[in-house]
Amino acid sequence: MAVVISAKDVMKLREQTGAGMMDCKKALTEAEGDFERATDLLRERGIAKAAKRAGKIAAEGIVYALVEGKAGVLVEVNCESDFVANGEKFHEIVAAVAGQILKTKPADVDALLASQMGEGTVESYVQQQTGVIGEKISVRRFTLFETEGFLETYIHMGGTMGVMLDIDGAENEATKELAHNLALHTAFTKPLYLTREEVSDEVIEKEKAIMMQEVINEGKPAAIAEKIVLGKVNKYYEENCLLEQKFVKDDKVTIKQLIAQTAKQSGSPVAIKRYVFYIMGEGIEKKSEDLSEEVAKQVEAMKK
Repeated sequence: MAVVISAKDVMKLREQTGAGMMDCKKALTEAEGDFERATDLLRERGIAKAAKRAGKIAAEGIVYALVEGKAGVLVEVNCESDFVANGEKFHEIVAAVAGQILKTKPADVDALLASQMGEGTVESYVQQQTGVIGEKISVRRFTLFETEGFLETYIHMGGTMGVMLDIDGAENEATKELAHNLALHTAFTKPLYLTREEVSDEVIEKEKAIMMQEVINEGKPAAIAEKIVLGKVNKYYEENCLLEQKFVKDDKVTIKQLIAQTAKQSGSPVAIKRYVFYIMGEGIEKKSEDLSEEVAKQVEAMKK
C-alpha cells in the first residue's frame, strides 16, 4: 500500500533541508514517508546539506540565562503568543523560575516543578501565573552548569536563542573577551560537537556513505572518490566541531588557535569545558490554520 505524502510533510522536509517542494515530495515518496531517509536522498543528490538542528521554530516564549557566582542556568519557557513572550510580566516569571533552578539544583524539569517555591510548588506557581497572564505557560527545558572556572552567557534578540559556556581557567580581561567572542561565535555557527573526538563512529560512517554516493552521482572516478570523501569528512569536522571551526570574526584562525593565543596572552591556561545553546521553540510546531491550506495549493500546483 502506497504511503500518502501530505502537504504538511512536504513543507516540513523543505524547511529542514532548504530543498525545493518538488524535490522534497519526490524524496519523501521514494523513502515511503521516512524523513531521515528522504533527507539522506536529497543530500546524496547534492540538493540539501545536513540539517544541524532540524525542526520548525514555531513556539512562542523566551530563552533566558542567569548566572550567580559559580553556577548558571539556561532555561526555555514557552507561552502561546509573542505578545505575552515580549511582556515584562512573562520575563519576571521566567526569571523567578531560573532563580529557583539555581537555588534547588533539580535533576530535570519534573523535579523542578515538584520543588517547593513559596507556599506551594513551582508547578502551582506556574499554574497561578497562567491565570494571571491568560495563557498556558510551560517550562520546557533547562541546563545547569556549576564550574570551577567561570561562565559566559549570551542571549540573542531578547530570548530567541541563548548560549552558555563553561570556561576552564582564570577570569581576567583577556579570557573574558575570549568567552564573549566564543559565545557570539557559538550562537552564529551552532556547532553539534565541541571536539572531533565526540563524533561517534556511527555518525562518521553514515556521513561517509552519503558523501560517497554524492561523489558517485557527480560522476567522479572511483580511483579518486575515496580521497574526495576524506576531504569531505575533514570538512564535516571543521563545520560541526566548535574547536575545529574558523572564527567568525577572523577566518584565518580556528577556535582552537584563538584559545591558544589568548592563553599565551593572559599567561595562564584557558579552555572550553562544555557549552549549550537553545533555539527558542526548536522542534515545536505551532498550530496554523492557514499553513496547511497554503502548502496544499503549492503541492496541487506541482501536479499540473
